[in-house]
Amino acid sequence: MIDEKDAMHKIGDLDVFPLCLGGNVFGWTADRERSFQILDAYAGAGGNFLDTADSYSAWVEGNRGGESESIIGEWAEARGNRDDLVIATKGGRHPEHPGLAAATMRAAVDDSLRRLRTDRIDLYFTHFDDPSVPVEEIMTTLDGLVAAGKVRQIGVSNIELDRLQASLEFAEREGKARYVAIQPEYNLVSRGSYEGPRRDLAEKYGLAAVPYYGLASGFLTGKYRPGSTVDSARAGGAARHLETERGRAVLAALDIVAEEQDVPVATVALAWLAAQPTVAAPIASARTLEQLPPLVEAARTTLTPDQLTRLTEAST
Repeated sequence: MIDEKDAMHKIGDLDVFPLCLGGNVFGWTADRERSFQILDAYAGAGGNFLDTADSYSAWVEGNRGGESESIIGEWAEARGNRDDLVIATKGGRHPEHPGLAAATMRAAVDDSLRRLRTDRIDLYFTHFDDPSVPVEEIMTTLDGLVAAGKVRQIGVSNIELDRLQASLEFAEREGKARYVAIQPEYNLVSRGSYEGPRRDLAEKYGLAAVPYYGLASGFLTGKYRPGSTVDSARAGGAARHLETERGRAVLAALDIVAEEQDVPVATVALAWLAAQPTVAAPIASARTLEQLPPLVEAARTTLTPDQLTRLTEAST
């Protein structure tokens, strides 16, 4: 167990554990019982930061979307620990509430609150931008949700740079609720989409990054090796990194640092990510109890400057 007070990072006025547990697997590759076990173990290790979305997991045959939110809501109610948690969810992609028009967003938030069995969402992200809606309308709607007490803080995920900048400028100029967090794809084998102008903008406006695909769909756990077969719903996407020189170089560097630190490869990959500018808490998910400890271990692992440099250079 680590000291929770010392471990927490700030996102706006939210105190979050520096490893965010991804809820994309709940109701997909982890059923309700296993999801409860994983959530119990994460909370037992001092974790308090959960990430989900209203669309998880609408892509599964027989699902409608919202399954992950429902499991998290049922678990928090059963454990009586809602006030100890920071729950982040995302809207804009639920099959019944697609897009970011004002009425759509308000209905989506109400449905998320019902599934999560709570009266407020701690951190609400626009999951994907909706270019058909002016940023002024989106930010004004989000501001209204904050004013109503349904949302505490707001964040943004997949959005073009010009729309992100316009959103931030509008909120600042008009005194509206402003984004405090950004959820980019970011990891050792996918750096270019965040590093550069997007991260510069995050630094300028004080956005905390909560990266998704922190383990590149499992590739950065080290279980994907030449000639290996991995039983995972995301195996195809992860294994493609083995075909690149950078992917193989990153694995080699991770192996060295993992041995030096005496921790799993996944722990090192997440510790590198956590050490990058603007990053408050990488997101990683576990579909089994056995997958969870290396993720949580990243919150108490500090890489040396030489180790950080070795990994950065391998991934360039």
